[in-house]
Amino acid sequence: MILINNVKLSLDTDFQNLKTEVEKVLNIKAEKVSLFKKSVDARRKENVHFCCSVLVESKNEQALLKRLKNATLYINKEYEWKKAEIIPQNPPVVVGFGPCGMFCALALARAGLKPVVIERGKDADSRKRDVDEFLSGGKLNPESNVQFGEGGAGTFSDGKLNSGIKDPRCKAVLKEFVLHGANPKILTDAKPHIGTDVLVEVVKNIRKEIISLGGTVLFETKLEKINTYNNKVASITANGKEIPCDKVILATGHSARDVFAFLKESGIKMERKPFSVGVRIEHLQEDINKALYGKFYNHPNLSAADYKLAVHLENGRGVYTFCMCPGGEVINSSSEQGGIAVNGMSYSARDGINANSAVLVGVNPDDFDGDDVLAGCEFQRKIEQKAYDIAGGSVPITTVGQLVFGEEFEITKVKPTVKPDYTFCDLSEIYPNFVVDSLKQGILEFDKKINGFADKAAVLTAPETRSSSPVRILRGIDYQSVSLEGLYPAGEGAGYAGGIMSAAVDGIKIAESILNRQND
Repeated sequence: MILINNVKLSLDTDFQNLKTEVEKVLNIKAEKVSLFKKSVDARRKENVHFCCSVLVESKNEQALLKRLKNATLYINKEYEWKKAEIIPQNPPVVVGFGPCGMFCALALARAGLKPVVIERGKDADSRKRDVDEFLSGGKLNPESNVQFGEGGAGTFSDGKLNSGIKDPRCKAVLKEFVLHGANPKILTDAKPHIGTDVLVEVVKNIRKEIISLGGTVLFETKLEKINTYNNKVASITANGKEIPCDKVILATGHSARDVFAFLKESGIKMERKPFSVGVRIEHLQEDINKALYGKFYNHPNLSAADYKLAVHLENGRGVYTFCMCPGGEVINSSSEQGGIAVNGMSYSARDGINANSAVLVGVNPDDFDGDDVLAGCEFQRKIEQKAYDIAGGSVPITTVGQLVFGEEFEITKVKPTVKPDYTFCDLSEIYPNFVVDSLKQGILEFDKKINGFADKAAVLTAPETRSSSPVRILRGIDYQSVSLEGLYPAGEGAGYAGGIMSAAVDGIKIAESILNRQND
């Protein structure tokens, strides 16, 4: 079997009849053709097309390898889930059931170690009810919200599965998502996504498999203490109950600030790390489609257009877009009383009227005075509290016209999607000057790349503060904390991942490390 890259196919291609289409384009004869990867090439607006990689089985493969410059021999290497040779007396404990904790627990369960998972939030169905109630005007539940609960923060997002890391485990993660209910298209889309509506069911199915393999998943169970003996993990205390264990995988996510504080008090070594803050920007999705697809903007075979932008400003700050949600909505993702934080979300169909994305400004550890390792957390919290106070408890919004061009605030063609309510505010009162100035410059720079990005009607919602963790919990090459044997800092919260895929892969790597030590 050979892999042929950079196969250009028209937007009208019938992918149900891919063999015929590929034979025609490449002038070859094949026994079988299957899609390996598909993306949209919209660099030239007069010639938007699909750029594909295809797997071909042919009687003349050697001849094709010589003739086609983009052809290589394809060797499929499936990920092999490890098995434990020795079963420990006490099972490992996984703290947090987001992508990292979930895939770590799945790997451990398949190995036979019967992990115990504790999750401070509720199960997916109960959590969804709490989120729906909050977004309908009800009270915030600090333990069950967009940040905390089964599936982690990624459950209420776009469910993007693309990643910058090049790791063979990524393919294994995608296959597990499909096995547990995701659309098989995520295996071939260059920018795969699941959508929050599907993710809820997928994470429930993964949980069911973990339990079927002997694992335990405890919801509304909060880590209170890690008990040690001779500088090794001996047990944990959760909800007042001690759970014996000698291995704790700490996958609590980037919003578990109380955990960071607990670790600091316990002498666990951490360090400040760069992170970002900013706003959500909303445009009409149709305008984004027109800007990126040109005359093909309404072609039935094109999904809602997305983008990824970055610029380095003269002031030394980096500004970039993050977690772009085509056809999505902005969501109130607060998790602390008296604070506001927002994020983006979209459903699997991505058929909403608006497109939204974070526009973020880089924040560096040296932006803070003193040596408090949690200074970044406090920086985030103060922005969130200011947003809450200025908007009277609702979500602050403005427009590009007001923030960037100094015009009077007015909602016109772009309607805010954030719920349950919003209030017009001067966002310069929420952020430090360097953030506001960088946002203004960044939006104007992005307009040079996407015509209309600085549309005065575009809506800005604030504040986006939870894109990544402001701290890193230091660990060694064996993934254990440098301070405490048996503690495994994991995923986004520990500062070692930046999205669903990289977090899931980090969880699998930690499970492998534990199994390697167990089997030695």
